[in-house]
Order: sequence, then C-alpha cells, then structure tokens
Amino acid sequence: MNDHIQPGDSAEHEYDHGALGDAEYAEFMELAAEEGFDIEDVEGAIEAAGHGPLPVLAVVGRPNVGKSTLVNRIIGRREAVVEDKPGVTRDRVTYEAEWAGRRFKVVDTGGWEQDVLGIDASVAAQAEYAIEAADAVVFVVDAKVGATDTDEAVVRLLRKAGKPVVLAANKVDGPSGEADAAYLWSLGLGEPHPVSALHGRGTGDMLDAVLEALPEAPEQTFGTAVGGPRRIALIGRPNVGKSSLLNKVAGEERVVVNELAGTTRDPVDELIQLGGITWKFVDTAGIRKRVHLQQGADYYASLRTAAAVEKAEVAVILIDASDNISVQDQRIVTMAVEAGRAIVVAFNKWDTLDEERRYYLEREIETELAQIAWAPRVNVSATTGRHMEKLVPAIETALAGWETRVPTGRLNAFLGELVSAHPHPVRGGKQPRILFGTQAGTKPPRFVLFASGFIEAGYRRFIERRLRALCASVAPPIHIPVGGRVTRATKKSRSARGAPTVIGGRPSGIRH
Repeated sequence: MNDHIQPGDSAEHEYDHGALGDAEYAEFMELAAEEGFDIEDVEGAIEAAGHGPLPVLAVVGRPNVGKSTLVNRIIGRREAVVEDKPGVTRDRVTYEAEWAGRRFKVVDTGGWEQDVLGIDASVAAQAEYAIEAADAVVFVVDAKVGATDTDEAVVRLLRKAGKPVVLAANKVDGPSGEADAAYLWSLGLGEPHPVSALHGRGTGDMLDAVLEALPEAPEQTFGTAVGGPRRIALIGRPNVGKSSLLNKVAGEERVVVNELAGTTRDPVDELIQLGGITWKFVDTAGIRKRVHLQQGADYYASLRTAAAVEKAEVAVILIDASDNISVQDQRIVTMAVEAGRAIVVAFNKWDTLDEERRYYLEREIETELAQIAWAPRVNVSATTGRHMEKLVPAIETALAGWETRVPTGRLNAFLGELVSAHPHPVRGGKQPRILFGTQAGTKPPRFVLFASGFIEAGYRRFIERRLRALCASVAPPIHIPVGGRVTRATKKSRSARGAPTVIGGRPSGIRH
C-alpha cells in the first residue's frame, strides 16, 4: 500500500487511494454512501482503475502439454480454446487473473518447438516474445511423458532469459503420478509442482509459488516520472523518415538511412540532448501490415517495434505528408492508442508539399485521424531540419496531458455542469444521469464515474471529449468505466450490468 500525503509530509510520498488523498477519499466515499452505492463496489472500482501495470505471467511449454487448460484453471473460466491435439493455440493471448487477493495477467502461448519453419516458427517466436515480456514464467511439462529434448531446449531458453520460473508437472491426476513428477527435478529448475490442469489438483500450491515469483503490482504514481530520461518511440510505416529524423535530432549519422523501405530491423536507442533535457529516442522498424500476416525478418521486426512502444512513454507517429494517409497509418495510430502512450503526430517531408497537397492533407487529417484529433501535431522535414525545434514542445505537451491530475471537487463540479447542459438521452422511458466521479490514475488519465443507470457508449464518448479540455489543452486517451446505483434491490442484478465505468487507460490484454 502506498503512503498517503499528510500535511507537512514530503511530496515524495504517494497516495493510498490511487489519485486521492485521505481527506478527498473520505469526502468521496461519503458522497457514494449518500447516493446509495455499495461501499465495497466503489472501493473495488477505484482500486481496479488506479493500480499501475499488473505483473505478467507467461505460460510456456512444448505443444499439447495442457497450457491452455492450465490457463483456464488459473483464470477460473473456460476462455482459452482447448482441444486434444497439438497446435491449437498460436498467438499470445492475455487474460486477467486473481489469486489470494493479488491480481496479475496470464499470457497463454502456443507450443514452443526447435528447428521448425513456417507458421510453427512464428508460434515459437510469439512464445519467446512472451517470455521476454513476462515478469515470471510457468513452464508446463507433461509428467506422464517426462522431460523430452524439446523440454530441455525450453529450459536453455528460460535460463538465457533469466526470468523466475515455476515448473508445473501437468497431468498428475492422482498420488500415483507424483512419482513421475519427481523425475522432473532433473531439469534443474527447482521443485516440480504436480498439478492436474483438467481437474484442478495441486494448482493452488502452484499459484502460491507463482505469487512468490511475481513482483508486486507497481504502485500508481502521479506527476513527473521517477529517474532516467523519458523514452520516445519513433513509429510509422516503412520509409516515412524515422531513421532520418533520429539522425537529424542526434546531429550525426547514428542509424543507416536508405531509400529502400525496411532498412531498420531492430530498435535503436539513442540519448539525445534537446531543449536542455536528455531524451531517449528509439528508432523502430516500419510496420508494413498486420503482424500475423508477416513472415521472416519483417515479422520479428514488427514484434520488436511493438515491444518498443510498450516500453516508451511517448509515441511519435511519423506520417509521410506527401502521400495519402493509409489504412496502415490508422492501424499504427490504433496500436499507440491501445498501448496507452502519450502521442505526437509528426508529418514528415513537409518541405515537398505544394498548396494543393496541403489542402487535401488537411481534409484527410479531419477524416482519417479523427480518433487522435487531440494529439499535438508538428510539420517537419527530417532532411532539411525544418521545424525540428517544435518537436520537444509537442512532446512536453503530450506528456503534460498524459500525467494530468484533476482534483475530485473540480471534476464533480465539471460533471454537474455538463450533465445539466447536456443530459443523457431518454431510452425506454429512463434517463440515467452521472452522479459523481473521481480520477483513479494517470499515464494515461483514468476516471471512474458512477451513475443512476447504464450510460450509452455515445454519451461516454461525449464525456471523454469534454474531459480532454479539463485535463489539459491536449490529453491522451481517457478511460471511463460507468456503473449504476447499487442498492439492496439491485445488488443481485449488478453482475449482469457490469462494474462502474472507467474512462481512460488502455484495453486489457496484449494485442500485436
């Protein structure tokens, strides 16, 4: 639990209740009680929206050892597709789980095999990426078969990754199978935990070991980032000038630039001094099309680009101003928005535009990039250095919105005026209204709103647009969950209606 700020305490202390101090939290909970909300549900909504990124647990192993079945057992529902044949799971799929009061993410992966080609190689690459991005790993082995050469190869991969590993000896359906699990000590990964993913036997003890291996969920912090330079990822289609831009801001030929599209393969980091501040710029490979439709070097380059965006604080999306805004440009924008990064849109090659192209480009921006109309925009030329001095102010503006903290009193006064001027439409003879709300987190801003009934998606988008003006002149994606009033008469039906609405943040799950 974070320490909350008391009068006279150091500003380095953090809050106990997300973005709320003790006095503000008490006032907020009193308001919730007056409106008839269940206090436990309100506390749960604030806690769910206010935490930092959840720790990630990757479930890996060779094909057909029961990884997806174990994932279903961990999350407590049948969501991962399961069939009694190898190769059913191919992509990395993320679910949210809870055990012993601690929440974490579980990543189901396809079966890892060595020396494979085609789609099997792509599946193995996804599993390797899941290991790299995880905080801990559950390595699943079929206890009935024992350790195979492929299992030994997975062990070498895990040792190279250096992540904490919990060894799950699956398909131990009774005491007689525990002897088979004991043979897996030979893998050198510590105690094998005999489990039956199908029947649930032994999974509780295994999850206790998982919690010991996983780090605690990072505490939600507010204000400026703690330590280190801010990370800026340069992303976009191939040949839009990402490497040229990095070379221009670095003042040297730091990365290879060529007219051939797709020159950059791996992300390249460079510490650059701009505006009296040290930034870490990351040049990434151009994203050609959907990741799962790629192959070879382009496929692996796209995975690394996605990882670079996840680690960055700001995504500078480069768009070729001399070319039409494409569907691929829009997909890249969506990837940055879903990652929850602060966003700057940089239109490169601006020096090549004539008046006619500028006119049509403005029309394209209005229609094709409407989802990020709030993002700072700069028109630059990586070749000539035109308007490069505007890049840092745009990044600082995006970060300011990304880290904005709105006091609860100011937020509720704003919501009251908004609802009075623009009430929710009447549907089915009922008109739900927003009662109160609070900000549960930042980076990006996340707000929890409580209402007298279900709030339609269109009205949520309307609230989100208005909240941007409240957050800052420009704000990043805002996340709002909305829930109805909870009384004794409605508690039974609450599960069908859903949790209080959160506006802001990022969708759950990892999708590339």
